[in-house]
Amino acid sequence: MTTFKDHFSGHAATYREARPLYPEAWFDTLAALAPARDLAWDAGCGNGQASVALAARFAHVVATDPSARQIEQAESRPNIDYRVEPAEASTLVDASVDLVTVAQAFHWFDVDRFHAEVRRVGKPGAIVAVWTYADCRVGDAAIDRLKDRVYHGLTGPYWPPERAHVESGYRDLAFPHEPVEVPAFAMHADWNVDGFLAYLRSWSATQRYLAANGHDPVALVEDDLRAAWGDGIRRVSWDVHARCGRVAR
Repeated sequence: MTTFKDHFSGHAATYREARPLYPEAWFDTLAALAPARDLAWDAGCGNGQASVALAARFAHVVATDPSARQIEQAESRPNIDYRVEPAEASTLVDASVDLVTVAQAFHWFDVDRFHAEVRRVGKPGAIVAVWTYADCRVGDAAIDRLKDRVYHGLTGPYWPPERAHVESGYRDLAFPHEPVEVPAFAMHADWNVDGFLAYLRSWSATQRYLAANGHDPVALVEDDLRAAWGDGIRRVSWDVHARCGRVAR
């Protein structure tokens, strides 16, 4: 059994405010694939970013996460039921779910137990989708070099081992469902320099570096990054890697 590894509760509010948003078209794609739009389950929901998007498309959403602190930061909707519980042992009833989603959390799961739970709760023809994003880019060489210094040079040793699954786009994790092809997509955020710095500080590796060394690694590049960025808005981009399937029983 996998023990819950909580890398985010200590900075749950920062995490909520500094994360980019997934494109609406992605959720349209998933909703169109689902056999019905009665119930979606957002497993490992964190602060509920994907849960809120699903709530605009499904009659009811159950959003689960083992971190009570993350759930406390989630944005409420009348049709979202937030529950503090692990993805491997939910309180959902058998054969009740049309769509299961895991946004940027699959690498924390006991994947075999989770897949068994998906088979238990999924309706016939239910869809399961997991997705992740790793490194970002701004497209300005000076800014991206400074970001790389934080991502690879300073915080590199402080990423948990599960980060390797994120970097591989989840291709190295078991996914025993009938494959469904979905379009590749990217995620974008239009930020000023403060928004970008907040994002760098939201990384779990940044927080672990800070706890181990007593100082903020982002501060080591902040002056140079501010000078390179300027006063305007810049587009930050991430490639998103998704795996989608129809639940196999």
